[in-house]
Amino acid sequence: MRPSAEFISRILGAIVGTFIGAAVGRNLSQYFSGTAESYAFLFGLLGLLAGLILTPYLTVRPLRYVTRHLITMPPERLAAIIIGLFIGLMAAALLSLPLALLGSPFRQVLPLTAAFLFCYLGIIIMVSRQNDLKVFLANLRMPQPGGGAQSNGSAPPEQFILLDTSVIIDGRIADIAKTGFIRDTLLVPNFILAELQHIADSSDPLRRGRGRLGLEILTDLQNEAPIPTKITDMDVSEMRDADSKLVALARHLHCPILTTDFNLNRVAELQGVPVLNINDLANAVKVNMLPGETLTIKIIQEGREYGQGVGYLQDGTMVVVEDGNTLINKTLSVTVTKVLQTSAGRMIFART
Repeated sequence: MRPSAEFISRILGAIVGTFIGAAVGRNLSQYFSGTAESYAFLFGLLGLLAGLILTPYLTVRPLRYVTRHLITMPPERLAAIIIGLFIGLMAAALLSLPLALLGSPFRQVLPLTAAFLFCYLGIIIMVSRQNDLKVFLANLRMPQPGGGAQSNGSAPPEQFILLDTSVIIDGRIADIAKTGFIRDTLLVPNFILAELQHIADSSDPLRRGRGRLGLEILTDLQNEAPIPTKITDMDVSEMRDADSKLVALARHLHCPILTTDFNLNRVAELQGVPVLNINDLANAVKVNMLPGETLTIKIIQEGREYGQGVGYLQDGTMVVVEDGNTLINKTLSVTVTKVLQTSAGRMIFART
């Protein structure tokens, strides 16, 4: 059986710790009573135990942690860290010469301190603006003569549509994607996926069921839809709630948001972000009803206002019938008086 890296590090740490502990014990024996051999043995034993226990926490495990995060880190964040580190080192190098002219001990301490400080600030600033950096680098691509990238036979840049939690839970996106009407790549940020998982873990059975349905819809989109569905780590750290993050990310990527959330629809439109609302699509494909037309409807319940009865068409459209509260559970022919259509849905008002 091949020994693990952690086991090897413990053995090496124990050996090194033993020698270091013995050396420390011999030096301390000069200041205390006792033989050098007894101090060397005692501190060598302590060094062996410390090396055996602590070495993996100082070597293998931090390296494994860094490696795991580098593998899963989005490319734009890794590029932002490298650029921030380079900028910080350049700034520290420019200051190292004047700092070296200072008196001791400042000339020994300040250049190294400035290097750490500027590298840290450079990384923090570039990571916080990684989305802006991505957009800036994308805008540096100069159009090719005679029609850009497509003129030389290369593929056009990938276009995205951001999905929010409501449209995933709604479920109709899976059927729409399979029809082929959507051509762009569907993009699901990790913060939307985290919100969906939080709903799926809810103690409320209804919310839990909707969250699990949303996860199944995502799996269906990834496995069966003719268009690709991707999960992305892109985030907007300066925003807190998921809707604000989604709108800001859509502005960075210059792509629309696919949603059924009426409030998100309004907020995105106010900020100039294009919105694809499935409710608008559903209303657009419904059969148009004009005032004066007749339809057959079954009254199933009382309306919100006095005297109203409510029924539903096969596509789910609500029909409010005046003086229909006395006709519950009856099917009758009614005349359309008004049609009210919004992003939240369509309502038909009628009378007998």
